[in-house]
Amino acid sequence: MYGKKKDLVLCILFGILFAGGFLLCLFLPKETYSDSERRLLSPMPELTAGKVWSGRFMTDFEDYAVDAFPFRDEFRRIKALTAANIFFRQDNNGIYVSDGFLASLEYPMNQESFLHAVERFRYVYEKYLTEENQVYLCVIPDKNCFLANESGHLSIDYGDFEKQMESHADFAEYISIAGLLEKDDYYRTDTHWRQERIIDVADCLAQAMGAVLSKDYEIHEWDQDFYGVYYGQAALPIAPDQIRYVTTEAIRDCEVYDWQNQKEIPVYDMEKASGRDPYEMFLSGSLSLLTIKNPNAPTDKRLILFRDSFGSSIAPLLAAGYAQIDLVDIRYIHPDYLGQFVDFEDCDVLFLYSTLVLNHSDTMK
Repeated sequence: MYGKKKDLVLCILFGILFAGGFLLCLFLPKETYSDSERRLLSPMPELTAGKVWSGRFMTDFEDYAVDAFPFRDEFRRIKALTAANIFFRQDNNGIYVSDGFLASLEYPMNQESFLHAVERFRYVYEKYLTEENQVYLCVIPDKNCFLANESGHLSIDYGDFEKQMESHADFAEYISIAGLLEKDDYYRTDTHWRQERIIDVADCLAQAMGAVLSKDYEIHEWDQDFYGVYYGQAALPIAPDQIRYVTTEAIRDCEVYDWQNQKEIPVYDMEKASGRDPYEMFLSGSLSLLTIKNPNAPTDKRLILFRDSFGSSIAPLLAAGYAQIDLVDIRYIHPDYLGQFVDFEDCDVLFLYSTLVLNHSDTMK
């Protein structure tokens, strides 16, 4: 008799939980975007005979059900903590923790991707550049370079990565900055480097290209916590970062034009600092083509900077040494269109890319 009562109670509890979960899934508001993961959530798929017959409806519905599950972020946090503290997994969703830093596993080196990036750089070089141009190349190591070995995670050989880039991109003079960087130069919860920590990197690049930067820097702190892209992906409780940004008289007077949206923008966009990705405060994030003009430049030198998102925070530092910098992101604009907007005559050219992009360069047009 006792056993039957226990089974009945368990069945009733299971039914309540099942019905409660169903009702929550049915009636709770559905989000369309995950702030923690920085991605769009899967929508409810359209129910059609064709999709049901092909099996596509159930595949899409599974993605929707996972993304629309009630209290999803809380369950992701429980799963991540369980994996790390009970099952001792070394990473969660490809993100691991080392010395209080979150980093993404970056292994192995993708030779095909690497060569594709070099081919795109060479295409730009052969299409637009001449002997009048001074051409430079620099690889930005991601913070996995400084964390993987000490935490026992696999990583690509960053020294070999640099050597191969220098060897294959023989049309450019290579500038190495790896010796100037360490893990503390990167945000703990995000991919990117900290602007206030890379002033020496900007000086190194400028000196190699024959430009002189201002030494009169002021560092300001944004008054809101910064949770970077790795924070949401890892779903682990890590303390937030703080964003600091650098100003000089030259930076304050710079004029920035966004060709993609055809409008003037600020060097530091404080509205975006309060948005979904605060790092986008630096030159409004990943835009295809920008022009920075420095009306107080001590020279008429111009620089064309081919870059990824790391370039958004270092470009303002370099602006003090140039009358004009054109920032080009060939992930979002095909090189064939550049001649309509950019004057390549008698200017410096710098290809500045992180290993994260070079090792996944399929987005380069």
